[in-house]
Amino acid sequence: MMLRISEPPYQLSRRSGQYTMNHDHSKKTPDGASFDRSGSQDSLDELSMDDYWKELENIHETRGNNHEEQVALVVKEPDEGELEEEWLKEAGLSNLFGESSGDSLESVVFLSTLTRTQKAAVEKRVETVTQTMRKRNKQHQIPDVRDIFRLQNDSKGKVCDGSEPSTVRTSENKNETQDGTTGSKFSLGTDEQKRPLEDMQCSDTDINLEISFAEQAANLKDTSVGKMCKGEGGDTLLPNFRLPKDKTGTTKIGDLAPQDMKKVYSLALIELTALYDVCGTEFKQQKAVKIKTKDSGLFGVPLSVLLEQDQKKVPGTKIPLIFQKLIAQIEEATLETEGLLRIPGVATRVKSLCQELEAKFYEGTFNWENVKQHDAASLLKLFIRELPQPLLTVEYLKAFQDVQSLPTRKQQLQALNLLVLLLPEANRDTLKVLLEFLQRVIDHRDKNKMTLKNVAMVMAPNLFTFHGFGSKTIEQKEFVMAAGTANVMRFMIQYQKLLWTIPKFIINQVRKQNTESQKKEKKDKAMKKLLKKMAYDREKHEKQEKTPNDADVPQGVIRVQAPHLSKVSMAIQLTEELKAGDIVARFLSQKSGNVQTLKKEEVFLYEIGGNIGERCLDDDTYMKDLYQLNPNAEWVIKSKQS
Repeated sequence: MMLRISEPPYQLSRRSGQYTMNHDHSKKTPDGASFDRSGSQDSLDELSMDDYWKELENIHETRGNNHEEQVALVVKEPDEGELEEEWLKEAGLSNLFGESSGDSLESVVFLSTLTRTQKAAVEKRVETVTQTMRKRNKQHQIPDVRDIFRLQNDSKGKVCDGSEPSTVRTSENKNETQDGTTGSKFSLGTDEQKRPLEDMQCSDTDINLEISFAEQAANLKDTSVGKMCKGEGGDTLLPNFRLPKDKTGTTKIGDLAPQDMKKVYSLALIELTALYDVCGTEFKQQKAVKIKTKDSGLFGVPLSVLLEQDQKKVPGTKIPLIFQKLIAQIEEATLETEGLLRIPGVATRVKSLCQELEAKFYEGTFNWENVKQHDAASLLKLFIRELPQPLLTVEYLKAFQDVQSLPTRKQQLQALNLLVLLLPEANRDTLKVLLEFLQRVIDHRDKNKMTLKNVAMVMAPNLFTFHGFGSKTIEQKEFVMAAGTANVMRFMIQYQKLLWTIPKFIINQVRKQNTESQKKEKKDKAMKKLLKKMAYDREKHEKQEKTPNDADVPQGVIRVQAPHLSKVSMAIQLTEELKAGDIVARFLSQKSGNVQTLKKEEVFLYEIGGNIGERCLDDDTYMKDLYQLNPNAEWVIKSKQS
């Protein structure tokens, strides 16, 4: 739901150039009811919005001084069913419709791991695409959505009864692995695993990562618990949300192998859609028509192009060099400067510096001593605004904005977590560096007078009022949503350490997919038994020759490999309290004739194979618990990929 008012909540005075609020309309909905969205608006009064309006004024002034024509990004108005079709493709389920719909068996494994609410989200989109295709009189086969899920439920790898309201259940075959031996046990947010509702009340600020967010929302929807969670704290007091320690380890973005991150992306998209569906908030991805953009330079250049040219100078860099340098320039003075980020640089000087940077930055001849701190801050914000597509992406910018419409703060945080997972790597990495910088500014609030709220007010227009849409109606909508987007910005800064965590229920779904895929592969291999058996026996013999001690590892002991350390292999006895960090420390303490050059913070223990591709473990991972979750994994100590 979005606040509707008859006129924009601001007036631009031609004489003073200042925005002022329309008092009569800013606090009422059309029916006169008070506007309350679970504190997402946080009773921000009009005076507190001054920084927001002043920042918008500065942005318009900057654009007014820029006489170059800016090409507006065209957002294509989708045809009926087109958004749903694109959504299914993004979710990796394109074979549920179209010419490849006959091969929908390929999606059985994926569909078998979905929760009840995730399945409902998929069914809804498949049904829409199916109806659209029938209207278009497509000649290829159009499966009935019920058949798709019936097929999935009847498959040999079935994990839940479609007639039951429960989510995916894995306990039924918890002792079976791809090789038929005693295996792992992990939940996917099942009904029997769920906490009682009284344990999920809002007084508990723990973020439950074990149960699907959408399932939690569905459980709370018709209970008094959901109502109790509204109004958690005042304007300046955000809940102290935290992540309870998971004994099998917390998984951060960057800890997983690319093939598993691809699965995470699909699951995050479905989960986010399911969460918005349950909460009654419309989720629609925008689609930008490709336009010609600059293929070199600094400002107005796509992130991918910037990184491509930057990596020629600094191999492996993941953040645009100009972005890094502008932040460094701001911090080089002091973060205690009053009004930092809020007070703009001189517009004409900023424009001149921008042009000079374009000409001299890569040549290394630009004189940074000429750049004042407020100018550098203005250039940083200009860089963000001038991106051909918004940092939060065209596809998901509206979804970021609509986070404010979710009923509880916990759900808003959960949605932001999923949205961060959906961002392209370059956008996500750049956003992370930005949020970390903004937090450092806030850490000096006693001196610079820039509180969390002030910084959010100033930065929100730069991330959410994207010039590329080129539409006055969209821009006015941003004014209406000003307080909301400022609060979304505030959430991203305040809870940034939580946003880069991959929820455990999604990791468990990835594990389940990998396990089921391995079972399917094993059956396929059996079809060519003779050749495969010969190759398997030879491979097994060679492996035994390389690691003769592996077969002798007793129960409750794992063999850890560390090919780059002086001690390359060690048998480790598992105990209840043994953590991943303890194993790394034990290896690093074993010094032989080689000089030990690696430090503890440079190497990590990895879980490789079994029901996961590859996963970097945090030091507090309890190894016995993880071993029970993935008994067929190999354990390797190595440095993390940059």
